[in-house]
Amino acid sequence: MGLVATYLDAAATTRVDPRVAEVVLHWMTEDFGNAGSRTHEYGSRAKRAVQRARQYLASTFNADVDELIFTSGATESNNIALLGLAPYGEESGRRHIITSAIEHKAVIEPLQHLQSRGFDVDFIEPGPTGRVSSAAVMDRLRPDTLLVSLMHVNNETGVVQPVVELAEQLRDTPTFFHVDAAQGYGKLTQDLTAPIDLISVSGHKIGAPKGVGMLVTRQTEDLDDLPLQPIMYGGGQERELRPGTLPVPLIMGLEEAAKIFHREREVWFKAAAELRSRLLSALGKTQFRLNGDQDHVVPHILNLSFEGVNAEALIVALKEQVAVATGSACTSASYTPSHVLTAMGLPKEAAKNGLRLSWFPSQTGDLDIDALVSTIAGFQSSRA
Repeated sequence: MGLVATYLDAAATTRVDPRVAEVVLHWMTEDFGNAGSRTHEYGSRAKRAVQRARQYLASTFNADVDELIFTSGATESNNIALLGLAPYGEESGRRHIITSAIEHKAVIEPLQHLQSRGFDVDFIEPGPTGRVSSAAVMDRLRPDTLLVSLMHVNNETGVVQPVVELAEQLRDTPTFFHVDAAQGYGKLTQDLTAPIDLISVSGHKIGAPKGVGMLVTRQTEDLDDLPLQPIMYGGGQERELRPGTLPVPLIMGLEEAAKIFHREREVWFKAAAELRSRLLSALGKTQFRLNGDQDHVVPHILNLSFEGVNAEALIVALKEQVAVATGSACTSASYTPSHVLTAMGLPKEAAKNGLRLSWFPSQTGDLDIDALVSTIAGFQSSRA
């Protein structure tokens, strides 16, 4: 039996596009060879397909084909980027790292690990806008700053960070720049053609399967390759940075999803923005605050705190109508105040009760906005 509630948690994951699923199935059941097998046509076909996919996906960043490696997703890409640079930082005496307090846990926790190894990590708080200023980053730059890591789009508020501006300011410094682009790739891909050294991506945010992603590792003027060391061993695949058999079906699905999104991006943006406008207009019947800078935000993520309402209780009340979340899927099970909203300086109750609505326009089905808002308004009035 299918699920009834309308899905409004696309920031957590999207449904695999049926066209992508068809491609994945083909490479699972027909052209199923191992791209590492060199002695027969099954392996050769798989290898050629991966090379074509790598070439296309690298082009979306204006990167060279050998600057892109495949991973299991943005979490692994983040770990390779952050932990893989650590030995170089230790050898060169550059142990200072700048990041923000609103990063995904897939960045915060590796950096906390580096703190335990003696690295000095600055976690910049963005203030109530939820947007870190490039000036705040540049003001903290030191001669021993190894890396700046700043996300592209915040996964809880949808606020777009100034990664393009920062990339230009950092390009003439020896400091490396890493961007977690899990939420921005596909939607704001042009931003990612900026001179960013390391870019992490997950496929399942744009209609590709879970379990596949990318890490862009741009070459630099001073170094042929970024001084990354592997964090896992057991094969020489992916430029000896990421071992393991390449998941050919997932890679082909990622390529197909990226192509679809590229073709349909304008339609997607228009539909996402229209739904946002309709939601905000209807929500005028309730009392809420919008969290994050609405002048710098993607169209498909809303973060709201409803006055006097416990977000977890509201989610239960809404479960038959919509699937929504209080924040990141990786941390929402903890029922603690959002570290993102807390870092923005929101009052404790507002930070604890932020509700995230996020959508992929083609996957929202027949969303009854009036019924949704009526439930929220009724729930709110009953708590007044």
